Amino acid sequence: MNVLRPEQAWSALKKGGSARMAETREAKFAPGDVVVARKFNHPGHIRLPEYVQGHQGRIAADHGVFIFPDQHAAGTKEPQRLYSVRFEAMQLWGEGASHRDAVYVDLFESYLVAE
Repeated sequence: MNVLRPEQAWSALKKGGSARMAETREAKFAPGDVVVARKFNHPGHIRLPEYVQGHQGRIAADHGVFIFPDQHAAGTKEPQRLYSVRFEAMQLWGEGASHRDAVYVDLFESYLVAE
């Protein structure tokens, strides 16, 4: 594994880069599909906000395949599809929320199950 020395950090950050991967696997979901964000009882950090866990949403867009950050933190470059999921505010926060509002959250495929 390549280790970045402290004096290399600034030039690496300025250079930037993409986590997009050239992966040809088929998408499990398509825009318009109804999905549910899985519930996790995970001791570490994951990129699935707790406030959407267990709630129903709809696929708004397929962003393509990226390095799955949860595995990348452990040194593995696992490819995984990333989706934009629309959650209605009332679905997340109940009747007190506006029926006109929604939240879009970018979620990896393993965080979602088909409804």
